[in-house]
Amino acid sequence: MLFNSLGFLIFFPIVTIAYFLLPHKVRWAFLLAASYFFYMCWNAAYALLLLSSTVVTYAGAIGIDRSRKRSAKKALLAASLTVNLGILFIFKYFEFFTSGLYAVLDRLQISYTPVAYSLLLPVGISFFTFQALGYAIDVYRGDVPVQKHFGKYALFVSFFPQLVAGPIERSRNLLPQFDEIHRFDDRNAVTGLRLMLWGYYKKIVIADTVCVAVNTVYNNITAFDGFAICIATFLFAIQIYCDFSGYSDIARGCARIMGFRLMLNFDHPYFSHSVQEFWRRWHISLSTWFKDYIYIPLGGNRKGKARQYVNLMVTFLVSGLWHGANITFVVWGGIHGLFQIVGQLTRRFRDRCFAWTEKAAVWRRLRGASQMVLTFLLVCFAWIFFRANTMSDAVYAVTHLFDWQSLSAAYLFADLKMVFGTRAEFYRLLATLPPFLLVSVIDRRRPLSRLADRAKPLVRWIAYVAAIIYILLFARADMQDFIYFQF
Repeated sequence: MLFNSLGFLIFFPIVTIAYFLLPHKVRWAFLLAASYFFYMCWNAAYALLLLSSTVVTYAGAIGIDRSRKRSAKKALLAASLTVNLGILFIFKYFEFFTSGLYAVLDRLQISYTPVAYSLLLPVGISFFTFQALGYAIDVYRGDVPVQKHFGKYALFVSFFPQLVAGPIERSRNLLPQFDEIHRFDDRNAVTGLRLMLWGYYKKIVIADTVCVAVNTVYNNITAFDGFAICIATFLFAIQIYCDFSGYSDIARGCARIMGFRLMLNFDHPYFSHSVQEFWRRWHISLSTWFKDYIYIPLGGNRKGKARQYVNLMVTFLVSGLWHGANITFVVWGGIHGLFQIVGQLTRRFRDRCFAWTEKAAVWRRLRGASQMVLTFLLVCFAWIFFRANTMSDAVYAVTHLFDWQSLSAAYLFADLKMVFGTRAEFYRLLATLPPFLLVSVIDRRRPLSRLADRAKPLVRWIAYVAAIIYILLFARADMQDFIYFQF
């Protein structure tokens, strides 16, 4: 069931109304049933995987809590990690691993026939697996108390707003909220509906509009030159942000209406002044997960600079692999790891070189703007590998980025026509993208939610109605799946 489907627009109001009408003591059971129904709308059989991950991590955490020996706790945690990561490996990475092994053995002239089988990737498997494992690790560390109520723990793993594409919630934040008594609050409802409206705007107006041009270029990239590739890459940066943050906004909005508070997952990442800052603002729930459960356990920055750089690179390579069973994702992660290392190595040198900019406000602003532009360009460069269908496509894109025939208006317009296909698509982009960029800039400087709360009721409701009309006018009929469903 997609957020941008008619089914969800029927499902969610029914669930919300029923939730507030039911007694508090049975609400967890109702939400659990609704969450499993929500997940089973994709493939009922794969609900067994969700249940398996839940049972294993629940039993493992109970065992860890009851064990008195450190060795027993480690063994139970290892078993929980092995089972969950094993399921993830089989459904997401087994084919990638066997094909890679076949390529290596073939180069060594060793006969090997890869196992040929294909499994449908369960939607959201990486998200709910990591959420469950985070809980198990937290219990092992003693950071959170064990949850003995199986039903409420199962709801924590399967809570439908954030089940299939995050945010990857921490147990210390979400689990206690299932014990809270939530009463309908009009302020929560307004805030939640506003988040949902903004999320739908980003997804079905912006992301689904720019994806047409992105797919046109990247699905046949050798037919295009540098200008078209640059345009498609910049548009993909907009697409993936609006697609993923749009999902997160809708998820947070749904949860807020029912009284639940999910973590902020995006914080204007393209306004970052460095790649390091970008990762503090992009997919925050996953970034902090890797920091807490991989980077810091590896040693973080506590064991010298060389070890810190190794830890950074390992963390980002694993992050790339998390996103998909394709070498392009691993390279994308490696590029970001390299950006981080180079950034840290050159930080003092850059600070010394540009120390003079601190003498005047105008120079500080100019430096900040240039840092923002450079960071965006670096992130876009890495997006090439993330979006490319194959490594050869990514290499072609990178090696042809500056292969522009000319800068004449005729050439540029001819390329734009190839990218967008029709004038209608180009005009649709002109009608939707500039307003979004303007609103994003305003929201960065002064949060729109705060402006809306301070506005007069009439002005506020006129803005809401205008936004809804705008979405209805420019929403695409051929709605696309959310990009992160494949992860």
